[in-house]
Amino acid sequence: MLPAPNLDDRHFQQLVDDARRLVQHRCPEWTDHNISDPGITLIESFAMMVDQLIYRLNRVPDRHYVKFLELIGVERRPPGVAQGTVTFWLSAPQSHVVVVRAETEVGTDRTDVTEPVVFATVDQLDIVPCTATWVGVEFVDDDPIERTNEMRGSGFTCFSPTPRPGDCLMIGLSNAVPSCAVLLRIDCEVSGIGVDPRRPPLVWEAKTPSGWKQCPVDRDETGGLNKPGDVVLHLPGDHDESVLAGARKGWVRCRLIEPEPKQRTYSEPPRIRKVSASTIGGTASIVHARVIRDEPLGNSDGTAAQRFRLQHAPVLPWAGCSVVAISDNDESIWQHVDHFAEAADMDKVFHVDAGSGEVTFGPTVREPDGTLRQYGAIPPRSAALRMAAYRTGGGAEGNVATGRIRVLKTSVPYISRVENRSPAIGGAPAETLDDVKVRGPLILRSRGRAVTAQDFEELTREVAPEIARVHCLPATDPSDAGVVRVLLVPHVTSDELGRVELADLTPPTATVERIRRFLDERRVVGTRIVIEPPAYQAVTVVVGMDPLPGFVRTQVEFGILTAVYRVLHPLHGGVNGCGWPIGRPVQEGEIGAAISAVPGVDMSSEMMVRLYTADPVTRKRERVSVVPVAANALVYSYDHQVVKPA
Repeated sequence: MLPAPNLDDRHFQQLVDDARRLVQHRCPEWTDHNISDPGITLIESFAMMVDQLIYRLNRVPDRHYVKFLELIGVERRPPGVAQGTVTFWLSAPQSHVVVVRAETEVGTDRTDVTEPVVFATVDQLDIVPCTATWVGVEFVDDDPIERTNEMRGSGFTCFSPTPRPGDCLMIGLSNAVPSCAVLLRIDCEVSGIGVDPRRPPLVWEAKTPSGWKQCPVDRDETGGLNKPGDVVLHLPGDHDESVLAGARKGWVRCRLIEPEPKQRTYSEPPRIRKVSASTIGGTASIVHARVIRDEPLGNSDGTAAQRFRLQHAPVLPWAGCSVVAISDNDESIWQHVDHFAEAADMDKVFHVDAGSGEVTFGPTVREPDGTLRQYGAIPPRSAALRMAAYRTGGGAEGNVATGRIRVLKTSVPYISRVENRSPAIGGAPAETLDDVKVRGPLILRSRGRAVTAQDFEELTREVAPEIARVHCLPATDPSDAGVVRVLLVPHVTSDELGRVELADLTPPTATVERIRRFLDERRVVGTRIVIEPPAYQAVTVVVGMDPLPGFVRTQVEFGILTAVYRVLHPLHGGVNGCGWPIGRPVQEGEIGAAISAVPGVDMSSEMMVRLYTADPVTRKRERVSVVPVAANALVYSYDHQVVKPA
């Protein structure tokens, strides 16, 4: 037998005590609180009646509870939608624009036990051809100087005679190529002396309206501009044409930067003999969802509050969701709304339950004065209804790792292959009934307004299901008065050990902006909202141990690493499995307790657990007994190790 939900846990004596406290507060002249007082007798009588009502209320089944939640407008949240990017590679550079239309489908491989995970592009991608029409240099505190004609001879040196940070090799493309992958074929001499060709202090950047932005480098065969080879750059989506050195081009540059500690730099400048450019691909945003178009709903019977069921559920929030009603050669478009409270009787609106996929049109409600009011228009009788477009999908299975999306489901001319160069993140399961029960009372309390820290967290979860953890930090410093800091941790995927890439823990910019707009409409006047990921404190755990006799060392090491990554996991770590708490330090004893349950671990005095604070950029570590974590920080696992005890 399933346990019945306890909707109200107060009992008779608590009700009586609460009433007596109210008497002392509201009626201080009432001083006789003995059982013999008639007023106390009345309080006990009412408490007994309320106790019986609570008993009957606690017998209400889940179905009734859900119906009560529906009366206050609570619906199950749809699953979170994984988001990412995918690169479309051309079979060969083209002389015309290759168009990858919106809703082009890509997916993972089909296996014997799993179906492919299908994604769709969000916007149209134009893969624009380009050539290198201007090549030159820009020294520190100087204007760009063209060297295009010198490539016909022995070439030119691309940095100062004594290279300085800030020197640039400038390349002007024939036009802007936003979101495209550009192949630069560079002919160099071995003349850039002093640099380590495996780790040159160079960055590639592209000119945008907001300044120079760094470009991810997919491949660099030049060894720091020291030998002929190809460089593949992925340009940002806002790359545009601008005027430099009197020429309007789509600009990219290779800039010399300050070397890191122990990183060698140039003592003499590299020499460039020739530069050519071509577009070989483009990158588009994708979501783990499909768009269903022109799905018939049925015919209207001309009554209020009509309901129709879609063929696919859940239905994901999307601005393009609309219904078309066709009656007597008249076609009308109906728009989706979250509720009918503000709808007039002529407004052509409808509502979709995201969880069940049920389409509802406006109801008729009897007002207190006995009149009837229609919330939203009624589709004409016998009108043929069809859903023009809606989006379905989502779920945790959309959190796929780098390189797994490699199947082009929709044929696109001139595209040879697809590839996701970063993992898709943000996929989350749909809200459970237990979660809805917890959220219902919170909605009644906050009424859609963000006042307390819990209000900010709950409203953030409402607008962004793809966010796994939300933590609100109210201001504690007088200088930050009025600042509310909302920390976000998205749903991410892990490998078999439980490792998570640090870059994946940054929520998508579009998600952050959506949360910002939603909270800004509901915040208290004078409150300033800061939405960001937590600061991550990298920690490395080194365990020294010998396995017990009869156990294979590699298997025990795998179990230890899995246990360490699991206990420090940002989503599944900690004592309760809900993620390592934000702001909580790490101690050696907690790690030792986590690995003690691994089969084959010898918990003798020879076993060693050491903690290090780490820097993923410089790879430096510092031995500590306790890893300190700031109030707005979260632990990040970095390169845990299992070694033999000293």
